Amino acid sequence: MNYLAHAYLSFDDPEILVGNMISDFVKGKKKFDFAFAIQQGINLHRSIDNFTDAHKITKEAKEYFRPHYRLYAGAFVDVVFDHFLATDENLFSEHSLLEFSQSVYQRLESFVPVFPERFRYVFDYMKKDNWLFHYSYRWGIEKSLGGVVRRSAYLTESETAYHIFEEHYEVLKQLFGEFWPDLYSFALSQYELFKTQ
Repeated sequence: MNYLAHAYLSFDDPEILVGNMISDFVKGKKKFDFAFAIQQGINLHRSIDNFTDAHKITKEAKEYFRPHYRLYAGAFVDVVFDHFLATDENLFSEHSLLEFSQSVYQRLESFVPVFPERFRYVFDYMKKDNWLFHYSYRWGIEKSLGGVVRRSAYLTESETAYHIFEEHYEVLKQLFGEFWPDLYSFALSQYELFKTQ
């Protein structure tokens, strides 16, 4: 899953949120440089990613992207699924998504001094361009798919990925709708487990 899902699955817990958002920028034993509660957020992020990668529904969604993007198919599905989360009327109205996005940035702001340097750079752009809110727009997803390409070592274009997203919009939306309850239940159980440690 991408940034919006990881923020949502932090369950309004500031330290968990920080760990969940910075996890991809923390390698190996660097995790232990952070406060224990932030380490739990890093662990939660990694558990969410492992669950997502192994789930039969996300495997099905990846097949739409795999012929063109092979190992990067999962990264494109992560972005696309954030769009369907952002536009889920049972979770967000446009106003509540905007409020949620701003609350995430405000909570993260007080932890900027502990951010890994690369995430500090990403966070500046995330906040300035309001990524979390703009996942609700198709043009926002188009930009995010381009971001996958810019961060990759081997990809050269994202136009095909956006075309796949548009062409298979309804089936991908349905797959997300089937997957999200499983992911939410799993993440909540992991969060509750971490909080007892």
